[in-house]
Amino acid sequence: MNTNRSRSVRVGITMGDYNGIGPEIILKTFKDLRMFNGIEPVIYGSARVLKHYRNLLDLKDYPIKRVDNAEDCEGKELHVVNIGEPKEITPGTPSKDAGLLAFESLKRATEDLAATKIDVLITAPIDKDSIQSEEFKFPGHTEYLAEMSNVEESLMLLMTDYLKVGVVTGHLPLKDVSKSITKDAIKRKARLLIDTLQKDFGFERPRVAILALNPHAGDNGLLGEEEKEIINPAIRELKEEGHLVFGSYSADGFFGSSVFKSFDGVLAMYHDQGLIPFKALAFNEGVNYTAGLPIVRTSPDHGTAYAIAGKGEADETSMRTAIFKAIDIFDKRVFVKEMSSNPLKAQKV
Repeated sequence: MNTNRSRSVRVGITMGDYNGIGPEIILKTFKDLRMFNGIEPVIYGSARVLKHYRNLLDLKDYPIKRVDNAEDCEGKELHVVNIGEPKEITPGTPSKDAGLLAFESLKRATEDLAATKIDVLITAPIDKDSIQSEEFKFPGHTEYLAEMSNVEESLMLLMTDYLKVGVVTGHLPLKDVSKSITKDAIKRKARLLIDTLQKDFGFERPRVAILALNPHAGDNGLLGEEEKEIINPAIRELKEEGHLVFGSYSADGFFGSSVFKSFDGVLAMYHDQGLIPFKALAFNEGVNYTAGLPIVRTSPDHGTAYAIAGKGEADETSMRTAIFKAIDIFDKRVFVKEMSSNPLKAQKV
């Protein structure tokens, strides 16, 4: 993370579902006071919830300060913009109240991000069922933030320093995947992946691998026609545009033989095809990044983990990494903006 900047980065963090591990991994992350160096964390949620988990984890002398506005944060304390106070906190048990507070926290954080009261957004895990309401009818954070940003196309990107995996179809039932795989969809997502690898991660000419849909890449049509009719033609057209794209690769051999190490990014056809191998290789260190948005948003690469909520077992590594990665991308964007601006003032004629 770049610490040679003129000011600290204000990091907005939604608490997520308070009956999951979100509050716990936030507390564990900032237990180390070095995390406050160059960072001003702003938690959106409930001070009461954080204090409840602070007691469960026996974190004595842990400063938690309630504030009304993100701009009121100052000093090495965990500042909480208090969105609401739950009636009951039941770790490990989903509830509509927890879903409602998770949404209200996300909504307020998104508003503050749009108003530049915070610089980046990190989202703790939500329960995608209990958060559903008249205002939130989305499969997850990615789709909600894309709509709030007025962006038609975004990309779910799971990343570590050595592996970055995007998906053509995201939160979609498996039965609907095949009919959603089109040449146009593959090309749009591939271009988006290439663009973010260049602008947000500094790859000048990224090498991108594109996975097949069917086992053994369709076996020349024996196990499916999608590769012959859709995926491979899309790859050829992307190559004609000048992109360094390769494939289509059978997913099992691609990850099993470590071929992925030869590429800067990977485009999978559907959610589990990309995320299962990613999480098998990098579960605790992985980060979920929403590419293609005007804002910077990351999250841990895991869910609410109800089974271990409140037991002190949750690993905060992915949350910590999500914070660092968001700041790195923010710094990269600031640098690119500065380098691409015109240093000469316009002259009146």
